[in-house]
Amino acid sequence: MPTHVSVIMPAYNAEQTISASIESVLAQTHGELELLVVNDCSADRTAEIVREFCERDKRVRLLENETNSGVSLSRNHGVREASFDWIAFLDSDDTWEPEKLKRQLETAASHPECSLFFTATAYVDENGVRSDYVLHAPEKVYRRELLCQNIVSCSSTLVKKECLLRHPMKDDRMIHEDLAAWLAVLDETPYAVGVDEPLLLYRVSKSGKSGNKFKAAKMQWRTYRAANVPFFTAAISFLRYAVRGVVKYASI
Repeated sequence: MPTHVSVIMPAYNAEQTISASIESVLAQTHGELELLVVNDCSADRTAEIVREFCERDKRVRLLENETNSGVSLSRNHGVREASFDWIAFLDSDDTWEPEKLKRQLETAASHPECSLFFTATAYVDENGVRSDYVLHAPEKVYRRELLCQNIVSCSSTLVKKECLLRHPMKDDRMIHEDLAAWLAVLDETPYAVGVDEPLLLYRVSKSGKSGNKFKAAKMQWRTYRAANVPFFTAAISFLRYAVRGVVKYASI
């Protein structure tokens, strides 16, 4: 069974939320981990807050980008510096339930053929109010299914480091960089495996990608092109994506 996990947390001007995110990592029932916070040239107290956690818990490390690089390159930076063979991502405004890593590692042990694991997702608004909607995680998700709906929330994933080194997230802010990475990983692993428990609490921001539906749709199409999806397949997948998106966000 895999044991040690490197948690990568990109952070930019996250002083309002990052403490809760870090606390949720340190509260994991599976404690064999390190947390690498990649500060992307924040102008607020983000770095100071992280340093306080570093003093309290040696599992926390602060990495500093030399220039503002964006979330993709920040995650790639963390992956390169990671000490362990398994990577988990958590954004600096999201949180985990305490059993998140434990449940995923148990699942990974029973699926040695796979490299990508994820959980169901619950949603909270900017004030921390939780929605009744849950994005469920089927036991198996194939690449063709992921084209129609990205149900693999980045902050819920557990991925083999070697896969992420071969398929780093693309430095393109006009695509869904995480989806492009998962599609690449699923070119070489049979399927992604889900734990259907809402172990991720995802914060929905009206100003972010999740809050701008039209922008998200454009980025979805550009992601297909970046992932070299054939045009006809991309068109059919995009239609299904649009229909599912309407249902999803009407429920949150």
